[in-house]
Amino acid sequence: MKRIILYSQPGCPPCFAAKHFLKEHGAGFEYKDVSTDPVAMRELMDLGSRSTPTIVVDSEVMIGFDPERLEQLLNA
Repeated sequence: MKRIILYSQPGCPPCFAAKHFLKEHGAGFEYKDVSTDPVAMRELMDLGSRSTPTIVVDSEVMIGFDPERLEQLLNA
């Protein structure tokens, strides 16, 4: 099983789409709200991102929501 982390924040339409996509595909994931969790914000920045959504699938980091790429990462 893949380890998936979704760095997100409220009011972010691409974040909502990514969360919905992961749920539709039955992918268990850890949700981290960078607007309320300073540790999650530091982790996000350590990944080289300042944007949400940022999705980590095992060791692959995807900044932004690209459904085709995310599906490839889930099926790899």
